[in-house]
Amino acid sequence: MINVVFRFRPKINPALLFFLIRLRLLLCIIFLLSFAARADDGSVESCHQYRHLTFGILPFLSNEQLVIQFSPLAQYLTKKLEVPVRIETAPDFAEFTRRTLLGSYYDILFTAPHFYPRAHDEANYQLVASVDSPGMWAVIVAPKKSDIYSVQDLKGKRLATAHPAALSTLLVKKHLRNAGINPASDLTLVSTPSHDASLLSSYHGVTDASSLMQPPYAAASQQVRQAMRIIARTESSPHIPISVNPRINQPCITEITGLLLNMATTKEGRKALSHNRFSGFRKARAEEYDRIRDLLQKP
Repeated sequence: MINVVFRFRPKINPALLFFLIRLRLLLCIIFLLSFAARADDGSVESCHQYRHLTFGILPFLSNEQLVIQFSPLAQYLTKKLEVPVRIETAPDFAEFTRRTLLGSYYDILFTAPHFYPRAHDEANYQLVASVDSPGMWAVIVAPKKSDIYSVQDLKGKRLATAHPAALSTLLVKKHLRNAGINPASDLTLVSTPSHDASLLSSYHGVTDASSLMQPPYAAASQQVRQAMRIIARTESSPHIPISVNPRINQPCITEITGLLLNMATTKEGRKALSHNRFSGFRKARAEEYDRIRDLLQKP
């Protein structure tokens, strides 16, 4: 038996066919426009569009200590963003500030609280987080074997400091003025390259006392700290901010922000934070840093 199969080609109304073709073309155009719009706002590529991201860190520690303390954080961001995050700094505070204001060096910025307002005003850095702490302060320390027990005992002495524009130096000078001591004439301020160098200066007897921020002091070796006494603590300032260069697209900024704010919720994140003794990062407001703008204006 021969099976015969009849295939009927249904007749389509030419007007309907024309309408369907136009509808299909319209849908294709809508799809392409939607894809282009997503590409324009960076949501397609996000951080992946960058070959690498530069993590600029203020040289408040020696280069060796910066690498030790911040490499785990950079490696964490590299893994989560799937983009290499490279640590960069500068020879000193002045050069770091110059590079910051140029806006072409650092994608992610870790700078001093009193430097952030200018980074925002002149280079439009966007604040995304700060170290999760109510604040930080500077300390003045002296060797326990010395006869220095208070700031009044610093008159005529040599006090080691970090860079003249360092937050610790500015806070200490304000503290001395409030105590009736003229930092320009009643004692000698000796500038050193970093907080570590300042501390070791009096530890080794090169100067009579040292000033530095409390976190670097707490991170110093037990041997050094046991040989020193804290003779003064300054007022506190907002903690260190993290901001992002305006050239980074918003989806990437959002991704970076989310990673920082949630680091403390994972074991891996807490391990990376432990190298800096940070409990985590929190949301921050630019207004928090406005109150310390005047520190740079006073000699």
